[in-house]
Amino acid sequence: MAHYVITIAREKGSGGYDIAKKLSDKLNIPFYDRKLLRIASDVSGINERLFGEVDERLGKHEMMRAAQKVYTGEILPPDSDNYTSQQNLFQFQAKIITELAEISSCIILGRCADQILKGKSYLLRTFIHAPLEARIARVASYSLAMTEAEIKKYICEQDENRAEYYRFYTGESWRDASHFDISLDSAALGVEGCVDRIVKALPIFTKV
Repeated sequence: MAHYVITIAREKGSGGYDIAKKLSDKLNIPFYDRKLLRIASDVSGINERLFGEVDERLGKHEMMRAAQKVYTGEILPPDSDNYTSQQNLFQFQAKIITELAEISSCIILGRCADQILKGKSYLLRTFIHAPLEARIARVASYSLAMTEAEIKKYICEQDENRAEYYRFYTGESWRDASHFDISLDSAALGVEGCVDRIVKALPIFTKV
């Protein structure tokens, strides 16, 4: 049976979630987003709220520290004073991503998965982007209470959070095209177009 994992990094408002969900339905494979936080919580015994508080963003303490290296497999024991530190929370989440990827085909949205799984023969790394105007329009369609200026600020803040998180845990630039096998403009292609391009790329970049 074919085994492949699709990671999707995405700009805020580019439709990455919708693309991942449609891919999941089309390929009939699991899709992991915030579900990873619940799984990591169950495995570690750490409250899911703590994972949610640092999900794809750094705490103030981490922002003042030098960049780390991606997942090493080293998880602190429960009796450690740093068991619930952001570093250990990331390590738990990375452990779950690694184990899920080995078990079966799946789609993983964000969370440095492209770097955590780097070098795996079954991996297709994708980046979804779109012009800012298109992303503002998409967010506006489900955030009716926000003004255009507020949406623009929100998008920029979310992108910056993801970029800092990625840099801290991988030492790499989030928007560096060399980290991805394909990069797609969702405004030009549409959600369905992106899904089709990713499906067509699977046999090229993985051993499907």
